Amino acid sequence: MAECRVRPKIRERGPELDREQRREELAYRKLQRRSDQIVSMIVASDYAAIDVVIEIRHLKEYAESEFPERTDLFEMVFESRFKRLWTQFREPQDGVLPEW
Repeated sequence: MAECRVRPKIRERGPELDREQRREELAYRKLQRRSDQIVSMIVASDYAAIDVVIEIRHLKEYAESEFPERTDLFEMVFESRFKRLWTQFREPQDGVLPEW
């Protein structure tokens, strides 16, 4: 039977992580939190399109600075997610989300 492994939290992994792994894990969590904030701006608020685009630009800059080797991942995951949500929840009344 295949073993199911769940990624443990940082505090549970403790001393076996080196500083770089901890820094990367924290940066990833920050990226997730900021992404969730943008999703909230799109889905459940009255923020103007330009405000959403500014936050997406900031998130993209953060991702590029923290994970320079994974810029393709940002485009595949986050950009498509934000565009899809904008189309689903905001496009009828607010128009197309401007490019960032």
